[in-house]
Amino acid sequence: MIASFCISYPQHSNCVHKFYFSVLGLINIFYDFCLQPKNFSTKSYNFLEINLMMKNNFLCLLKRKGKNPLCMVGLLMLILTSCKVTKPSSYFTNLQKDTTLKSFVTADFELKILKGDRLSITASSLSTLEDALFNSGAVAASGSTGGTTAGGYTVQQDGSVLLHRLGNVTVAGLTRRELSRQLENKLLAYMKEPIVQVNFLNHKVTILGEVGTPQVLAMPEEQLSLIDALVLSGDVTANAKRNNITIIREEGTEKKVKHVNLEDHSIFSSPWYYVKPNDIILVSADTERYVKEENKRKLQTTLSLVASGISLIIIIADRLIK
Repeated sequence: MIASFCISYPQHSNCVHKFYFSVLGLINIFYDFCLQPKNFSTKSYNFLEINLMMKNNFLCLLKRKGKNPLCMVGLLMLILTSCKVTKPSSYFTNLQKDTTLKSFVTADFELKILKGDRLSITASSLSTLEDALFNSGAVAASGSTGGTTAGGYTVQQDGSVLLHRLGNVTVAGLTRRELSRQLENKLLAYMKEPIVQVNFLNHKVTILGEVGTPQVLAMPEEQLSLIDALVLSGDVTANAKRNNITIIREEGTEKKVKHVNLEDHSIFSSPWYYVKPNDIILVSADTERYVKEENKRKLQTTLSLVASGISLIIIIADRLIK
């Protein structure tokens, strides 16, 4: 690779030879750019390292030659063609330091169990044998018509599930907490101090687009914020458009589409801050910014190559004049 050629000059070479090697490498890169401008990628070359090396060699030349005006012009051109790092976007850019947010959305809501939901229902108590019998009920009845599946209990069209010891229990319309308390009271006849845990198994959120790990994320409980969902998916990438996150939500027979801005702290007071089951979160790519940055990189590369070529001509002319 040309970039490695630029920095692999002989160790015994003086600074003049090293600078010539650097310039020759840049000229070869410019030749690649001229041959295939559409396929040329600046990511293949370490221009920061090449530019720094040429500046160091130029300083060495100044010490050897004295403060020659031609060398000073060449050094100035190299400095002006240095690459500039673009500042990445970030979350909540308008959030003030040491402040208090008011009217934010609370997480004290509970979802109702619906027909067709798939539930995980487990019990623990001081009656070990009864615990094992109750918790093995779903597996034992897997594939039967009793409303259970290998992964839990499916709520039937009549709103009930079939449980060990208790038979058909109506669960539709209840929250997870309400169902847990109801089952604990019913199991007192068979268990000592029972504790029942109920979770959703079919609730999920789909995250796709410019994230570290696009995935279908399980949502066993009600409270899952948009920020948590993105973090669990590896956070958004550097190329993501943080000010335009799309959320697609099912409500009855409709699908609502909402665009939220994660650069603005007003998201904390938005009803869309917490995701809901079957939400689709789409993180779009900032294509406009990517194109601008790529064009800027190519322009900086061209200017750097042209300036390096001019610098070579200046050095050669300087040596010929002397």
